[in-house]
Amino acid sequence: MPLTNWSDILDKILPDECVEQVICNQFVEPLLEALGFNAQERRPQFKTGNGADKVDFAVRYNKDSDIFSKSQINPYLLVEVKARATGAGNKINLAEGTPQYLAARQQIKKYLLAPKCQTAQWGIITNGVHIQLFRRHGRIVIPATNNEIIKKDNITDIVTQIKNLIENPPKALTISVYNNKGGVGKTTTTINLAAILKKQQKKVLLVDFDSQRDLTKSLKLEVGSVSLFDCLTDKNLDVRRSIVPFSPIGKKGKPVHLFDVIPSDIRMEQLTDNNVTATIQKGSARLRDLLKNFVYDYDYIIIDCPTQWIFFSQSSIYASDVVLIPTKHNGSTSLYNAARVIKDFIPEVKKARNDGGPMALSIFFNGEKITDPQLKVTNAEIEKIIKEYGINLLPYYWPKATPGNVDKTIFSIPSYATVANAAFSHVPAVLLNSTVEQHYLGFAKEYFLYG
Repeated sequence: MPLTNWSDILDKILPDECVEQVICNQFVEPLLEALGFNAQERRPQFKTGNGADKVDFAVRYNKDSDIFSKSQINPYLLVEVKARATGAGNKINLAEGTPQYLAARQQIKKYLLAPKCQTAQWGIITNGVHIQLFRRHGRIVIPATNNEIIKKDNITDIVTQIKNLIENPPKALTISVYNNKGGVGKTTTTINLAAILKKQQKKVLLVDFDSQRDLTKSLKLEVGSVSLFDCLTDKNLDVRRSIVPFSPIGKKGKPVHLFDVIPSDIRMEQLTDNNVTATIQKGSARLRDLLKNFVYDYDYIIIDCPTQWIFFSQSSIYASDVVLIPTKHNGSTSLYNAARVIKDFIPEVKKARNDGGPMALSIFFNGEKITDPQLKVTNAEIEKIIKEYGINLLPYYWPKATPGNVDKTIFSIPSYATVANAAFSHVPAVLLNSTVEQHYLGFAKEYFLYG
């Protein structure tokens, strides 16, 4: 394949006020060629199956006699293209956080979740000035790269990075269950989410990264032949030896494997923010390196985090694709602390990682009965939080809200005695009660499972 003359394209072909069609022809077509897709493996103006929606390009490698440009089924990568300026000459700015960027990001998410795009794992937005790759995992669409400004001296590296990602897609979505407030049911959520995902034929790994060891004790587990603490401090150890299967006794009296766990070690208490730098190479980035060993083996990796913003929670967020934030509707502290996680903590990690992630998911209410009067008070408190924090928190608190229609629906998992009592039986509550199972299935479908 001949080398793409990016210097010629960027310097001569793409003027500052370039229209969308020119971007498609003179930038995106060479981009797709450089990514390894020939003319028969791409389809412009692909119908997504969602009304009249069309994405600018859909592509997929051909498979024997299945020529994608002809069959137009099972796309792998979608590309949404924007002009550099409107017809009136106003610049279209796809820099992160701008209204045009947020609209384009929402658009690629919509297309990736459309009926005819269920096989698509990747999406790109670009206007020839900015470019960003997104990854779809079930219902989740997350940044897979930074939103980059395209220049002559970085375009080759950008294309190489995108090509490496789409040719070696990770299997797992890594989730941290975190709020900077205790008592919101993080461990209960982690265990029951894992169990319901298993019942949907997903392969799940849980990581107890809390020195309090609540998840480990709830499942009545002990550390493996190698502990996570050992792996953090000794880079020569095999982290796979830290895995312990969780296999409770089934109805026939035999162990039934549900999911795998990396238990917490009581020696985790030795690690503090004061000694981490001297003890653990790469500090809070170390856990992510360890969990990379599993991203091609599991569908979901779920990390149970401690409450405070300390080494353990920082490491967990650093290792994650998304952050799941449980709250209590009748406790304003958990709602305010969720805002801190979104506004302060996640951006701190995102800046350190410099790869587009992680991303916060919308909050949910966990384990309390909600009355209409209480919900009214809660929504009034959320309005105060949104105004006070000065950033667009609306998608994180009221994700169904649209311009002109502030839908204040927040997903809720009701409280049941079975959930609390399950800790004494050391079995996830979804296995003990069909009503609890249905609520957690709804939860998994709301946030993670496609279809």
